[in-house]
Amino acid sequence: MATDIDWANLSFGYRKTSYNVRCTYRDGKWGEIEVTDSEYLNMHIAATALHYGQEIFEGLKAFRGKDGKIRIFRLEANGQRIRRSAEGILMEPVPEELFREMVTKVVALNADFVPPYGSGASLYIRPLEIGMSARVGVKPSDEYTFLVLVTPVGPYFKEGFKPTNICIMREYDRVAPKGTGRWKVGGNYAASLSAGEKAHSLGYSAVLYLDPREKKYIDECGPANFFAIKDGKYITPESESILPSVTNDSLKQLARDMGIEVECRHILLEELEDITEAAACGTAAVASPIAEIHDLDTGKKYVVSTNGQAGPITTALYNKLRAIQLGEEEDIHGWNTIVDA
Repeated sequence: MATDIDWANLSFGYRKTSYNVRCTYRDGKWGEIEVTDSEYLNMHIAATALHYGQEIFEGLKAFRGKDGKIRIFRLEANGQRIRRSAEGILMEPVPEELFREMVTKVVALNADFVPPYGSGASLYIRPLEIGMSARVGVKPSDEYTFLVLVTPVGPYFKEGFKPTNICIMREYDRVAPKGTGRWKVGGNYAASLSAGEKAHSLGYSAVLYLDPREKKYIDECGPANFFAIKDGKYITPESESILPSVTNDSLKQLARDMGIEVECRHILLEELEDITEAAACGTAAVASPIAEIHDLDTGKKYVVSTNGQAGPITTALYNKLRAIQLGEEEDIHGWNTIVDA
């Protein structure tokens, strides 16, 4: 039960909650929303999700605010992104109103598992869509299951908001040019496991990938987007192989609000010599500051943080975003969805 949870020492992992919600697309239409306490699915052994990778997902969070209210952060943006992912690999897109209803419903049903304000924890929300039709030929499914599960989580990195070292390895590509990188499909993450585990074994928190075509430009940073501060500007890679991060989009807007110029463009590897701050950003960690970037192929080290602390702009952006999520500051962009529970 939720009352048994040590909120302050919660890890970033799966914990059973009371309910999840599901909906099936069959015979050309979405059915009724089903509420269940089962953690399992019945699937045909030839389902397209299992054989041909018709699987997409999202990640977003709900927070217990300073005022006691539950807020879901950027629900609409995640609903739009999962729709683009579905279209990208020929799955049936989940209507945005259905996405919204199911996400808010599952959070309300599991309100006891939304961590208390001040704990540093949150309720992680995982929407998932999978192809269910039995196929042995390569063809899109006719039937899909969309479900939303939730679980309370602590910080993604046990170090918290402190700079870590990352590395560059050219022997791995995260995705192919013009491939599935722009969509949130499970295969992208499967492709990153080998590089990620090697990096962890060498003592690094993540891999900073270079572009898969020329190995000249910065790509993604492990499972997250990369941003840096250069000449007082917020710079972040722009590429058709990079997943458009909702968190990065939020940080860019906050940077503009602070009067910081934002540049979304190709970033040459050599530019790392001139950056003063850098971080990986995503739903799980918001912003994970970077201390040093080690190029394992050339031996070059790019020192970003000289004092072991996150830079002032990264810190200000992180604190601002967290304050909005927790209801400590005004949500002028309308990013939060209040849940009645």
